[in-house]
Amino acid sequence: MSSPGVRPPVVLIPGQLCTELLWRDQKPVLERLTAVRVRVQRDHDNVGAMADAVLASMPERFSIVAHAMGAFVAFEILRRSPARVASVALLSTLAPNDSPVQTARREGYLHLVEQGKFAEVVEERIPMLLHPASRGDTALVSAVRKMAADTGEAAFLNQQRAIMSRPDSRPGLAVISRPALIMFARQDGIVTLAHQEEMHREIRNSRLEIVEDCGHLMTLERPQIVSELLADWISAT
Repeated sequence: MSSPGVRPPVVLIPGQLCTELLWRDQKPVLERLTAVRVRVQRDHDNVGAMADAVLASMPERFSIVAHAMGAFVAFEILRRSPARVASVALLSTLAPNDSPVQTARREGYLHLVEQGKFAEVVEERIPMLLHPASRGDTALVSAVRKMAADTGEAAFLNQQRAIMSRPDSRPGLAVISRPALIMFARQDGIVTLAHQEEMHREIRNSRLEIVEDCGHLMTLERPQIVSELLADWISAT
C-alpha cells in the first residue's frame, strides 16, 4: 500500500443537504492511501462558482469523489480544467439538467423554505434519500437530519438554485478522458439505473458498480462496501 502523498490528493464533494458527515466512514479509509480534503458547497448559488472554489482550494492535480450535487460540480471542473483531474468517482448522480417538472418541484421547496418551513422540506426528502428498510434506523435518520440542520436554510437555497441552473452535462461525457468510477444504489429514490448506464456508455474509460439493498445516501447506508470500492479505485488509478 502506498503512503499518503504519493498519489494525487482526493477531494470529497458531498451532495445537497450533506456535510462532512456523509464521508465519515470513507475519509479515514482513503487517508491511508493519499491526502483527503472535503469541500462542502454552501456559499454559492451556481455550479460554476462552486467549481472555481474547489479548483482554488486544491493543488495542481487531484482526484474527485463526488456525490449527487457534488458530481454536478465535478462535471463543471472537468469542463473548465480537465488536465487537473487525475480521476473521478461519481456517486448517486446523473448528467442531464433539470426537467421542467423537477424545476417546478425545486421552486416549491424554495417557497416553503422562504415561508419558514425548512424542517418540513427535510422531512419530506428523507424517504427519497434512504432505502425503505433504513427509514426506521434511528441513528441513520438522525445523521440525515443533523446534516440538514448543519447545512441550514441559506445554504440549501443556494444549493437548490445551483442545481436548477446547472447545464446539461451529457454533451461533454464523451470527451471525459479520465478514469471514472460510477456508483449507483439499486433502490436510489432520486436517480435511475438508466442515468448510470448513459454515463457509463458515454465516458469511455468508466466502470459501473451497483450497490444492492441501498438508497441515495450509499456512503452512510452501505459504508463498508462503498469504502472498499473507493479504496480499490484509488489504488488502481
